[in-house]
Amino acid sequence: MNCPKCRQALAAPSEICPHCGIVFAKYRKYHAEPSAQPHEPPPVVVLDEDNPTHFLFDDAQQGALAYFLSRSLVWLGLMVWSWRLMGASIDSNAVGESFLHLVNLPFHEAGHVIFRPFGAFITSLGGTLGQLLMPLICAVTLLLKTRDPFGASVALWWLGESFLDIAPYMNDARAGQLPLLGGNFGHSSPYGFHDWEYLLTETGLLQYDHSLAKAVFVLGCIVMLLAMLWGGLVLLRQYKRLIAGQSES
Repeated sequence: MNCPKCRQALAAPSEICPHCGIVFAKYRKYHAEPSAQPHEPPPVVVLDEDNPTHFLFDDAQQGALAYFLSRSLVWLGLMVWSWRLMGASIDSNAVGESFLHLVNLPFHEAGHVIFRPFGAFITSLGGTLGQLLMPLICAVTLLLKTRDPFGASVALWWLGESFLDIAPYMNDARAGQLPLLGGNFGHSSPYGFHDWEYLLTETGLLQYDHSLAKAVFVLGCIVMLLAMLWGGLVLLRQYKRLIAGQSES
């Protein structure tokens, strides 16, 4: 018999190890014996490294049924949400009324702080930049670092939604009717408080606020549709692998 702690061989059965002094009964109470059954190794997923676009569609969870089902529910939910947001007019500010606006808002305000050292104009623009950079950073990280292309497609969808969220704010540059942070309104707040009134005035583009807002809204719709297409292709590829795995078994 060997001591389970110091692994020294014992000449005769004993309740206490003469080498390290442990009491075997107490030691075994808090240190369970390893299972005799060998652990099955996790499934190995082989990525198609010869395909230069494999990182856009393949990930380590592509053979897991639970991941496929949960991702499918997320994708369907985003499809419905996309339809509602893209079908609404800019004037309705449907995106601004959704809870995602509250998610975007902290990154918007943080952008003002981060870009403050670069002057008043970039500080005002920094709110929009912060709101757009966060989902972009998430998408790149999920794609290249985490190897989760479906998660990256959801982050790309968030980027498109952020463009939709910016459009009503830009559209309001001259009117100043939207409520701003702190209960202010653009028409009654000091010059510079409304980001896009200040930005478009300083660049001489204030008269184009509606046209620019429409362009940003369309851009956001395109990004969201591309994200949904990407996510759908990832799911389709995962579904085919699941079917192939079941047929082999």
